[in-house]
Amino acid sequence: MSIASAISTTKSILSNTATQTATVSTNTSNTNTEDYNRRTAITTTNPYSGATTVKIERTEDAALLKQTLSAIADNSGQQALLKGLVSLDAVMGGNESSATPSQYLAALVEAMDTFATSPSDVTLAAAAVAAAGDVARSLNQQTSAVQNLRVEADSEISTTVQKLNQLLKDFEKVNDKVKEKTARGEDPNDALDTREGLVKQISDIIGVTSAVRDGNDMVLYTSGGITLFETVPRAVTFEPKAAFDATTTGNSVYIDGVVLAPGKGSSTSANGSLQSLLQLRDEVYPGYQKQLDEIARVTINVFAEKDGLGDPVAGLFTVTGTPPAGWSLDPNDATIVSGLAGLIAVDPDAQTDPNKLRDGNVNGVSQNTENAAGFSDLLYKYLAGFEQTVSFDGEAGTTTSTTLLAYSTDSVGWVQEYRSNASSAAESTSAMQMRAKEAYANATGVNLDEELILLLDIEQSYKAATKLLSTIDEMLASLMQAAS
Repeated sequence: MSIASAISTTKSILSNTATQTATVSTNTSNTNTEDYNRRTAITTTNPYSGATTVKIERTEDAALLKQTLSAIADNSGQQALLKGLVSLDAVMGGNESSATPSQYLAALVEAMDTFATSPSDVTLAAAAVAAAGDVARSLNQQTSAVQNLRVEADSEISTTVQKLNQLLKDFEKVNDKVKEKTARGEDPNDALDTREGLVKQISDIIGVTSAVRDGNDMVLYTSGGITLFETVPRAVTFEPKAAFDATTTGNSVYIDGVVLAPGKGSSTSANGSLQSLLQLRDEVYPGYQKQLDEIARVTINVFAEKDGLGDPVAGLFTVTGTPPAGWSLDPNDATIVSGLAGLIAVDPDAQTDPNKLRDGNVNGVSQNTENAAGFSDLLYKYLAGFEQTVSFDGEAGTTTSTTLLAYSTDSVGWVQEYRSNASSAAESTSAMQMRAKEAYANATGVNLDEELILLLDIEQSYKAATKLLSTIDEMLASLMQAAS
């Protein structure tokens, strides 16, 4: 080896160790930095200068990244659904379901039974009417609370869409920077880290798949195949509503002009939180509302009276304001009357004179033809109505043929089962996300022990270079001495 080639080799070694040391230093300082992928100084060998660092490579694993993005989207969707169901459970009164109509219907049955044994007791009559008022208020309040939950979900959908649009704008800027640095032959790794972090945030909202084209250009699609980003962000649009009632249909979310479908089931099919919010607003909350409306419909029918022609008319329970479209006192008409639970009320005449409940003349013709204080036939008929099997609209999502009391209990069970299944699924998706992130971090993240071992190897290379440099110095000193 000539002195010139030795000097060239020494310079190359010192340059490599400097670059490698800087890379290791950057890695170790980012050990706990989220979305940072390990860097490696890639070297090549040529016959003139030996090993030479040619680039700083970012560790990647496309398969594990795809799995991680999918796990993030699945868990986000499941957690959003569970959160909404927990809110619904709180509205119903928690574990005891103390605010649900089933509790108050049971109390009404007890009050009616007590009144039927002493039909001449005005105090017991008033207690029965008061219990009926509790049933009506429960249905009213549950309806109001459910529609408020829909408003909250609708508002959260709007906020989430705004966030998604902003993330896509940020993604565009970073993607352009990646393409620019790649085209110039500069280091794009920091921009790649930022871009990947944004993709993870986007997948939290809506499940995404990605493809990398020439020039390091990335394209994003939703899990359902809708184009989310290609060169520029695609429009994600949504129009929120200020208020909801049982007849209100929420607006759809559009991505590039295509409707985003809501999630389905307690172990939701939603990829990301946005589809779960749509599921809550359009399916879960309305499902419970339909059951409330069915409870209200049958409750009114149980206490229906007869007019002079023998036709049914509303008795103890009636509706406030204009009767809703489709409302009928025909017990064979098992059709949901949207919003009926929010309109049901106890007739004021029954509150003024509770004995009208006993006689059946709140709005109809008195059945107590002899005006007997001990008349109880009608009261027992009402009680029998609670135990009579009737038809319910299957669109409400639960039992279609059962008693009123059983249906109200089934309604509570429907929500609790939905929440329980969603909770179990959420545990699974959370564990899956944790494992996927851990696997990806192990493959692409920084391992401090490995970096320290590499640093020892770099130190040995540096020692070899300094020893070679010392030898060259001695050789040059000997030459200078010989020449003098």
